[in-house]
Amino acid sequence: MATALPTAGPAHKSFALTGRSVTLDPRTHAVRADIADIRLADQVFAPHYAVPMPQIVTVPVSLMAARQDGADVLAQLQPGETFEMLEIAGPKAWGIAVAHGLVGYVDRSALDSGVRS
Repeated sequence: MATALPTAGPAHKSFALTGRSVTLDPRTHAVRADIADIRLADQVFAPHYAVPMPQIVTVPVSLMAARQDGADVLAQLQPGETFEMLEIAGPKAWGIAVAHGLVGYVDRSALDSGVRS
């Protein structure tokens, strides 16, 4: 449960955790010990929250359970699917494979923001 806190301006929205953090499944909820999806701010405490950045998968890529090569494959993402990126760590991106409802790591090179300048 969250309580909205007063803000300095209309562009900011603040939340406060009013009870204990709940335990969420990290395979289906983007939460780790160091970072969480901002949409979970009213449910869990994290030192950092990230706003999802929608990316488009450009080539087939495996969604992996961990950052390391050889980690378990959770799903195979196809071109055109949306990946909500929450963190970039070297050549890997961590986030949510929207069509599969799973959280994991993909090769950053397989993603594109779709924004053209």
